[in-house]
Amino acid sequence: MPYPKKLLNDSETVALDLHPHWWHFARPAAILVLAIVVGIAVFTLTDGTLGQVLGWAALAFIVGSALWLVKSYAEWSTTNFVVTNHRVIYRSGVFAKDGIEIPLDRVNNVMSSQGFVERVLGAGDVMIESGGETGQQRFSDIKGPERVQKLIHAQKQALFESTRSTESTTDVASQLEKLEGLLHRGTISQEDFDSQKRRLLEG
Repeated sequence: MPYPKKLLNDSETVALDLHPHWWHFARPAAILVLAIVVGIAVFTLTDGTLGQVLGWAALAFIVGSALWLVKSYAEWSTTNFVVTNHRVIYRSGVFAKDGIEIPLDRVNNVMSSQGFVERVLGAGDVMIESGGETGQQRFSDIKGPERVQKLIHAQKQALFESTRSTESTTDVASQLEKLEGLLHRGTISQEDFDSQKRRLLEG
């Protein structure tokens, strides 16, 4: 399930939308396989009253493992790690939703870490240090954590450059308004106005 577009702000675009790595539900899947193997062994090798008791226990083990796998899959499909051009968003929860939002302009540092098995599987953790109240946030079971780290840095740099460009444009417009005011009041000549206007527009 992708991150709902209705929750995005105006002019906000999604650069990355990830569910957790499939490693997230590998453990319950392995337990379910083990439960099925145990169940087959119990039903094949035992009989009588003891066999019935063990059979019911094995069946309960299988059902419990299957429910755990279904729960893990539901959590996986409703968890989103999102990077936009304005913020990092983490949203999870099947029914009740929990979310974390970190504005890119508040991000101080982004780190990634992988154990040996995680590196082989392409999973890992991403840690984000921000200037907000949360301080440092760790996000686990992220696919391609190094790629995510680079993407966040790239989006942060793009936002910085966009903001600086906007501020520069606003500053030029403000100075042009002042020049027009001086021209209308006769403080400067039309020639001076044109010269200074040209210099401002040329950067």
